[in-house]
Amino acid sequence: MLKYIKHNLESIDGVAIYPIISLVTFFTVFVVMLIVVLKMKKSKLEKVENLPLED
Repeated sequence: MLKYIKHNLESIDGVAIYPIISLVTFFTVFVVMLIVVLKMKKSKLEKVENLPLED
């Protein structure tokens, strides 16, 4: 089955850009979320930490 998918993808011009776009998108989202978490205030972080434990 994989050979059918590979054959169809090979016939598309410029298909090699899609893995690059997805990697850049993932990396960007990961870095942005890391920055947001690192800059979060301690009081806000403690509030978010306790959310699953509240009724």
